[in-house]
Amino acid sequence: MPCLPHIAIGQRAPEGQKRPAGTVRHLRKNPVYFLKDILKVNKVIIHTDGAARGNPGPAAIGATIKDETGNLIARISKRIGVTTNNQAEYRAIITALEKAINSGAKHVVLKSDSELVVQQINGRYKIKNTALRPLYQKVVQLTGSLESFTISYIPREQNAEADALANKALDEI
Repeated sequence: MPCLPHIAIGQRAPEGQKRPAGTVRHLRKNPVYFLKDILKVNKVIIHTDGAARGNPGPAAIGATIKDETGNLIARISKRIGVTTNNQAEYRAIITALEKAINSGAKHVVLKSDSELVVQQINGRYKIKNTALRPLYQKVVQLTGSLESFTISYIPREQNAEADALANKALDEI
């Protein structure tokens, strides 16, 4: 079993001398906390949007993740290369779910302005486009780790913040 180094807390080597071999200087007296450990998020509300200029064309995703009281947890605005609009919609959902799960969310309410994607995830529409199947399967995998998940369609006007984030990323292309 390896020997752990001695930790010198608040001690300085005497002037002109080095610390003894095997000692490690402790940089902080207070423990370090990560934001994800402090903010124990249980339920989140996610708004997502994917956009492509051309179909396929340059694409981007936008999403907001908020807690139950409406406090912003995360904002996503990212270019994703050349893809179709529906693929961008799925990628926005996947990215937001990954972020929410990493934040500790167990209950997710997701809202999207893509009726096709929402209906496919809810099992009401078949997935005819083979390029969407792996994306759908990734959503199923991610939602399987949650205690509860609901996804619903909302009109574009109610999804303005996620839409603006996707367009902001697209404008940077």
